[in-house]
Amino acid sequence: MSALVPLLSAVFPALVVIAALRDATTFTIPNWLCALAVAAFLPVALICHLPLLGFAWAGGLFLGFLVAGMAMFALGWIGGGDAKLFAACGLWLGGTAAVWPFLAWTAVAGGGMALGLLFARRWAPGFSIKGAPWMSRLLTEGESVPYGVAIAVGALVAFPQSPLMHAISQLG
Repeated sequence: MSALVPLLSAVFPALVVIAALRDATTFTIPNWLCALAVAAFLPVALICHLPLLGFAWAGGLFLGFLVAGMAMFALGWIGGGDAKLFAACGLWLGGTAAVWPFLAWTAVAGGGMALGLLFARRWAPGFSIKGAPWMSRLLTEGESVPYGVAIAVGALVAFPQSPLMHAISQLG
């Protein structure tokens, strides 16, 4: 079983990193990626023998984060992919030990990214931007902020404290 530990430990971080990269470069997080994150949770949790209470917390946080994400989307604060990624993170983080750091670090990363982009967008028109088209779009004044990046930062910082990661570590 110990050979599975690195693989199981990498599933969620890999998915949120891919989501962050997609959001930064295309301003979208595909539905299939969020669905894969949700679908991958069950086999990982079953392999790790996540306790029933862990499943309950994960499901409750998934639903709570989905409602919160939909509300933020309806208010125009985040995109639809961000809302779905937010809910998937609630599923994987599933417990108070990980949720508060997730929310705090997501807020810090989102605020820092928004301020950094505001500054960069203010000064970017004075520079010749050469490179990938996504970089020009990212630095375009008035363009949205890819909050999937901030959500991924929060998730990556909080995941080691999650009940699921604790269950994974017990396998080794």
